[in-house]
Amino acid sequence: MTTIFDRILDGDIPCHRVLETEHVLAFLDIGPLSRGHTLVIPKERRAHLHELSEDQAAALGRVLPRVARAVMEATGATAYNVLQNNGREAHQEVMHVHFHVIPRHGEDGLGVGWRPGALEDGEALAASIREVLGEGGAA
Repeated sequence: MTTIFDRILDGDIPCHRVLETEHVLAFLDIGPLSRGHTLVIPKERRAHLHELSEDQAAALGRVLPRVARAVMEATGATAYNVLQNNGREAHQEVMHVHFHVIPRHGEDGLGVGWRPGALEDGEALAASIREVLGEGGAA
C-alpha cells in the first residue's frame, strides 16, 4: 500500500525539505506539535524499524543528531523529543519508518505519559534476548 511518505519520495506531494541524502529525507511536519517539528524518513520503503537494512538504519543514525542540532539552533529550543513508533498498537499512523524530532517550546511539543512496571524476570528475559542476538554470554 502506498503511503503519503512514498508519494513525497516520488515527488507527487511537495514538502518543506530540510535535509536530503542518498538514503534519508528530512522535512517539516505539516501538522506540527511545535515550531520546527521535523520528520526524518529512510528512502528504503519499510513499515517498521526492524525491517530496515543495516545501511538504511546507519544512515538514519548519522542524520538524526544533525537534524536535532539544526532544529534546536534554528528554533531556539533548548530541549526536544525524538519519537518513533512501530505498528498500529504503538500509535504508528503512516506505515513507513519515520522519526519525529519535536522541539520543546514551553508547553508546546510532545506530552508523554509513563507508567513504569516492575522487572520480574530480568535475567531470564535478558538471556532470551541475548540468545536471539547470538550473544551467548552476559555482557
